[in-house]
Formats: sequence, structure tokens, C-alpha cells
Amino acid sequence: MADMTLDELRLALAPLIASASIFDGWGDEAVSSAAQQAGVDADVARLAYPGGAMDMIGAWIETIDLAMADALPADHLAALPIRERIRSLVQFRLDAVDGLEEALRRAIAIMAMPQNAARALKTGWHSADVMWRLAGDVATDYNHYTKRTILAGIYGATMAVFVDDESEGKAGTRAFLDRRIEGVMKFEKTKAKWLNSDRETFSLTRFLGRLRYPAR
Repeated sequence: MADMTLDELRLALAPLIASASIFDGWGDEAVSSAAQQAGVDADVARLAYPGGAMDMIGAWIETIDLAMADALPADHLAALPIRERIRSLVQFRLDAVDGLEEALRRAIAIMAMPQNAARALKTGWHSADVMWRLAGDVATDYNHYTKRTILAGIYGATMAVFVDDESEGKAGTRAFLDRRIEGVMKFEKTKAKWLNSDRETFSLTRFLGRLRYPAR
């Protein structure tokens, strides 16, 4: 890692920092511990995270985004129904942090701080965007935004359940995720029904015309 740029080092050390944060928190001690494991100068490692804890957490999440895209490319998911694509993507992320619940709990607490809210929302949005793109979404209208907002909400709520789930194999979290995805699928079907362009919709011009020339 000695020849890495700071940006490369930022991502390379992130998983090690996440593991260290279980005991040391998301701070300088975790960075020093990760640097020692990687054989990197601690002072150089700290330069990779000028924004402190949020930079460390953001880098960790980015490594998960990248690993997810590598493990579940769009062409691999294309054969699955849309709900299975989303479930697979979210489940990959859950599996990626399995065993790191305390690191995740601490990260969530930091991201929930008022001064970090805007950046936390941006980070969650980006992860939701990556998931939808891998799932094959090409929407460019308002659906682009609603889908990502909804998925970011599902993902965040599922993570909150995950950190405290002590059921066998995280069965409780899986069930929670399935219920949320099912709810979204029902919502999308209802929305599609009402927004179907083939469905006869109200037209003021047609209505006024019928008042003037009633159908016989």
C-alpha cells in the first residue's frame, strides 16, 4: 500500500477501519490500528480521511457499493424478477456487514447527527442509485427519484433492524426486508395502474364538449 494514492488508500483501509471501530470507534485510534495492520504510516493514513469519521464511514460504504457491483453485475441480475434483484442487492449489503454490527451501530449514530444529516442522505441516495442501476432501472422522469428515495428508506430501515437482530441467521431481518419489498411492489403496481397511458383519463376539453354536444 506504500505506493497507493491517498484516494486508493482511503478505500483500501476502510474495511480495516470498520473492523477496528468495533473497539476503538470511528476515530484516529481505528485509523492507527488499520494502518498498523496494513503496514502503512499512521500519519499518512490519517491524511486519507480529512473529514474524520464521516470520511471513514463514507469510504467503507463505497467499498461495499463497489463489491456489490462486482459480485452482482446488471447482466447477472437481468434474468431475475425485479423484486428478486432488489432483494439480492440489499441482502448482499447485509451479508457484507454481518459480524460488524457494532461498527454499523456506531456509524449509524454518527450519520444521524444533525451536522452529518445532509451527507448521510447523499450517501444513502448514492447507494440506492447504484442498486437501481444494477437492477436495470433506466427511468429518467420523477420515477427515478421516487424509486431511489423509497429504496434508500427501505435500506436504512432494514439496517436499523439488522444491528439488533439476534435471530438465527438474521431471519428477522430477512422477513422485515421481504415485507418492505412486497409493500413497494404493491405500490408500484397500483401506481402503474393509475398512471397507465392507455387508461381513459379525465379531459376538460372532452368534458366541455360533451356538455355542449351530449352523446346520443
